[in-house]
Amino acid sequence: MRITICEDKHDMGLQAAKLGITLIKEAIEKKGSANIVVATGLSQFSLYAHLGKADLDWSKVEAFGLNEYVGIPDTHPSSFRYYLNNRFVQKVEKLGAFHQIIGDAEDLDAELSRLNTLIKEKEIDVAFLGIGENGHIGFNDPPANFETNDPYIIVELEERSRRQQVSEGWFPTLEEVPREAITMSVRQILKAKSLICSVPDQRKARAVAMCMYDQISVYAPCAALRTKKECALLLDRPASMLIMGDRR
Repeated sequence: MRITICEDKHDMGLQAAKLGITLIKEAIEKKGSANIVVATGLSQFSLYAHLGKADLDWSKVEAFGLNEYVGIPDTHPSSFRYYLNNRFVQKVEKLGAFHQIIGDAEDLDAELSRLNTLIKEKEIDVAFLGIGENGHIGFNDPPANFETNDPYIIVELEERSRRQQVSEGWFPTLEEVPREAITMSVRQILKAKSLICSVPDQRKARAVAMCMYDQISVYAPCAALRTKKECALLLDRPASMLIMGDRR
């Protein structure tokens, strides 16, 4: 794992985009295409602003969603499909494919089967992600499932994770936050050749410390990132305060 302390959120997004673009181009040059995983949240705002301006042949890129709430449509402003369509898919030139997670599918088992069949055939070159306040990656809240080999699974969301969605302004009340989500599993996330993990804000400082120092276990999902040599952890100064101190 490589740690970079960025000046602010905008610099963090720029650095994440630069690294991601380099890795995507390398994959295209090597095998003619690239497969990526795209995340959502406040941590990714600046990233997508920069990716949208990238000099890149997006027609050779396939993107997989990281997670989605169960039961809300893609027209819901807090849907991850809504977020990614507006901030990423519509901003890049002719994306090869975007494999959305249909969280409001009538048959969720069939949706999982569809997603798992699609991604099992692919080698993921780059996965963009963040870390939740409770240490989750994807929506793998503690205690996370470290055993499943299924690429996508249905999970129950921990209350702290749901409260984070309210505090960040995605939902007005806790009652409106869905209790379940479809998420990429921990093992599937770690299969990506390279991970680019962006974590801003002081409220994430404890989760960053968890990632760096806690025992790797189902109670500290983000600590599993330490097993990946090709993982870039990008932090702003407030998020790094418990591992680096104030370096200004």
